[in-house]
Amino acid sequence: MASSWTLRINAALGSLVVAMGAWLAWEGLAGVGGLMILVIAGCFLVWRGRTLRLIWAWTTLFLGIECLAWPIITMLRIRSATAQPSDEQMGTILSAVLMGLFSAVFWIAFSYGLFKGTDPNRLPQSPETQSPRRQKKR
Repeated sequence: MASSWTLRINAALGSLVVAMGAWLAWEGLAGVGGLMILVIAGCFLVWRGRTLRLIWAWTTLFLGIECLAWPIITMLRIRSATAQPSDEQMGTILSAVLMGLFSAVFWIAFSYGLFKGTDPNRLPQSPETQSPRRQKKR
């Protein structure tokens, strides 16, 4: 079992990862917005992260959601700048969609594996509840 300060340090690192992901997704998020995301993510991770595995499961889930949001943000940004995107802008959108979906699937699948490993219904079996060993025939 990890100590309280270890959980808080990992929650701070996880919130930093989430804030950096948001900064990359929104291409240079303002300092106040990044700080807000850092604080909100940190508070959430301290609140919900009872174990190291849960802290990083939530962190990777948020990272996957940010990867899903990145192509949408890119499309909205290009669409608001011009009525008809150029070929270069269409290439940027295509790259964002392909890399964003690939990254999102990876991070969400990774977080699913971490969450699945923290299943509260799956408890280690004590020696008394394990099946008895076969006895040797004499």
